[in-house]
Amino acid sequence: MNKVFLIGRLTRDPELRYTGNNTAVASFTIAVNRTYTNQAGEREADFIPVVVWRRQAESVKNYLSQGSQVAVEGRIQVRNYDDQNGQRRYVTEVIADSVEFIGSRRDNNGSQGTNTNNYNSGVTSAPSTPSEPTPYDFTDTPSSNNGTDISNDPYKDFGASIEIDDSELPF
Repeated sequence: MNKVFLIGRLTRDPELRYTGNNTAVASFTIAVNRTYTNQAGEREADFIPVVVWRRQAESVKNYLSQGSQVAVEGRIQVRNYDDQNGQRRYVTEVIADSVEFIGSRRDNNGSQGTNTNNYNSGVTSAPSTPSEPTPYDFTDTPSSNNGTDISNDPYKDFGASIEIDDSELPF
């Protein structure tokens, strides 16, 4: 079984690239503290490269920056290549299946006041057409909703409906 779970902080801003077939791929390095201290009483850290693909890659680029705290779940991959001098080089990295943004939004990108604790960018969205009705049916007429008067809706003049493209959502 090849499974890894890491919690650490980004050492630099994520780098986003696109493959030849326009697939997003982001890479970043996280510093993960070791559980023990060295002889000087200081905690050491391991610096682990992480690669994330597709929509998660775009979310990582948009919402994380140097110093952001993340939880990564994935697998270890070792690949090799020949460098410019003909030397064989080996690269060990984590291929992320899930990246959770932990800490506050303020910690992640400098914004104030919005909390994104345990935001999981790997969550897939629900189908756009539910297979069964929602628990609250708002199509009832005022006479059939147990006496509740919906004509005093405080949001009725809020404005036009909001059009949001699914590609603009961070998950």
